[in-house]
Amino acid sequence: MLYVEALRSILEQSGFLGLTGGHFVMLAVALVLLYLAIGKGFEPLLLVPIAFGCLLVNLPLSGIMDEGGFLRYVFYGAEHEIYPVIIFMGIGALTDFGPLMANPITFLLGAAAQLGVFVALFLAMVMGFSVREAASIAIIGGADGPTSIYLTMKMAPQILGAVAVAAYSYMSLVPLIQPPVIRLLTTKADRGIRMDQLRPVSKTEKVLFPIVCTMAAGLILPASVPLVGVLMFGNLLRECGVTERLSGAAQNEILNATTIFLGLSVGATMDATSFLTIGTLKIILLGLVAFVFSTGGGVLFGQLMKKLSGGKINPMIGAAGVSAVPMAARVVQRMCQREFPSNFLLMHAMGPNVAGVIGTAVAAGTMLTLLTH
Repeated sequence: MLYVEALRSILEQSGFLGLTGGHFVMLAVALVLLYLAIGKGFEPLLLVPIAFGCLLVNLPLSGIMDEGGFLRYVFYGAEHEIYPVIIFMGIGALTDFGPLMANPITFLLGAAAQLGVFVALFLAMVMGFSVREAASIAIIGGADGPTSIYLTMKMAPQILGAVAVAAYSYMSLVPLIQPPVIRLLTTKADRGIRMDQLRPVSKTEKVLFPIVCTMAAGLILPASVPLVGVLMFGNLLRECGVTERLSGAAQNEILNATTIFLGLSVGATMDATSFLTIGTLKIILLGLVAFVFSTGGGVLFGQLMKKLSGGKINPMIGAAGVSAVPMAARVVQRMCQREFPSNFLLMHAMGPNVAGVIGTAVAAGTMLTLLTH
């Protein structure tokens, strides 16, 4: 009899009795995300922590996200925008801005590829989201996960889970989403255009670029400093030539540890109660719209630059203006090589690709400036 009572007590305190239909759905979502990350290789460094965070927070009665719980403490860094900014430092340390400096006009392609951000902003407001929520959803079009999280935590933290999952999912699906859009907006002759070799970029230029860029962004748009400034700080560590150890740490240990904590934090927001809503489905749909229009905006502006340059610019590189570095640039290269094996566009596509990182951060800073003051 004593054993029966003990067994009943354990059962009453187990998570089984707390399971709801919503928990089952979210546990299934976590398993699907793990499959996509591990089985299909879709952004595993991000999706594995996000998916496992989702799994942890949807196990009933664990208290892991309650006050004093482990994930509640981990979430502090996301809640106070610490993790996204640190990740930008790592991205800066990993990024070579040389192709952009060698062909500065491609900066315009990075700006044009923000079209989806503003299209999604308008559509989100039409669909009933507040302007602050709409801004958080719209930034998905920049294909920059850390920026999406940073802006959402400041503007609409209640939708962080849906925005983060949409942003990182579409980033991982760049090779599937972009090619049909590129083919729709270009001809085979367009895709075969050969571009002139980029000029060499001096070390002095590479050292001055992050300094000048930080000062310009800070003076013109102060709200962009946390993202643009720390991005450029990471890049200065890479390029100055006297901080190899710091650059290596920013690229590896610091970036990797922060990615783990950010992913777990995002997954922790995906509890069944807040995630399983009609609003989540709308956000995922709007994220796709934003991504498609951003890709299209870059390609269409590439078509304009092709005409203005007398056919010297391949319009495909405009698709790389979204800030999914270097995936978007590789998509352009692979598409070109399938039809024209001897044509190499990767370095040309990297110009708008890294410009897109800056462009998305500036777009986020603009929204913060306009909507919080």
